[in-house]
This record gives sequence, structure tokens and C-alpha cells, in this order.
Amino acid sequence: MKTFFGGLLMAIGLLIAVLSGLCSAVFLTKFAVGSGGGGFNGAGLMIVAVVGGLPFLGGVGMFFGGLTLVRSAR
Repeated sequence: MKTFFGGLLMAIGLLIAVLSGLCSAVFLTKFAVGSGGGGFNGAGLMIVAVVGGLPFLGGVGMFFGGLTLVRSAR
């Protein structure tokens, strides 16, 4: 049972981390390239770090938590 829930936690964590990471990369590119002639500023980076970084870290934490569950079941 630990193996199943660990694998499920790993899959969900990986999905969250990958999707939020890709979304963060898209918005970082948008802030860097299409900034309307004002250049890249740190406000865009901070917004992406807070809004996209927290779910990314949560997803990575879920992945490693699931990995710990799978390893402890064996």
C-alpha cells in the first residue's frame, strides 16, 4: 500500500513541478522579451518566483516524499 501511495504522490508531484516550471519559464520569457521597451525589471522575476516557484517547490517536495515512501516499503 505504501508503494501505491508513494507512486501516486510521485506522479502528482512530478506533474505539479513540471507544469508550474513550464509556466514559469513562459512568463519569464514573456517578461524578458516582451517588456514593452522598458527592459527587464526585477518585479517580473519576483512575481514569477512567488507565484510559480511555490507550487514548483511543493511539487518537488511531494515527489521526494513519495520517493521516500516507496523506498521505505521495500
